[in-house]
Amino acid sequence: MQCPHCGHNSSKVIDSRPTDDGRVIRRRRECENCGFRFTTFERVEVTPLLVIKKNGNREEFNREKLMKGIVRSAEKRPVSMNAITDLVDRVENRLRSSGESEVTSNEIGEYVMEDLASLDQIAYIRFASVYRQFKDMSVFYKELKEMMEKSGSNPTDNSGDK
Repeated sequence: MQCPHCGHNSSKVIDSRPTDDGRVIRRRRECENCGFRFTTFERVEVTPLLVIKKNGNREEFNREKLMKGIVRSAEKRPVSMNAITDLVDRVENRLRSSGESEVTSNEIGEYVMEDLASLDQIAYIRFASVYRQFKDMSVFYKELKEMMEKSGSNPTDNSGDK
């Protein structure tokens, strides 16, 4: 680390301590050339994650925006805030661990739907209706039928109706 006083490139660490809830390390240093003491801060550099929207626009990944969408879909359902936070954590970790700097909104939506289906089926359908932009009841029914088949439930059989 270069001394801000004399410009020498050698210093020793005298004291280190975490700050900002452990996300930053504060270091007191001493220049080995002139003895000047100074403070440095070390933090992890997070590469921005860009989301490619359906229209081709790019925007930075927004964890709060994802959280709001899931909270809205789980409104008035027995889904705790901790469960939603854990779901968002899993999705974000999955996105960041891919090593890619850009992801599509479709990838994010699919990851959310995978986890949401096991968390609460009604919240899943609500999220899917917005994410997949259901245009009419037939698309909604098709999604509901697929979900029921996966869970082992039998969708209502309408073969006897006239």
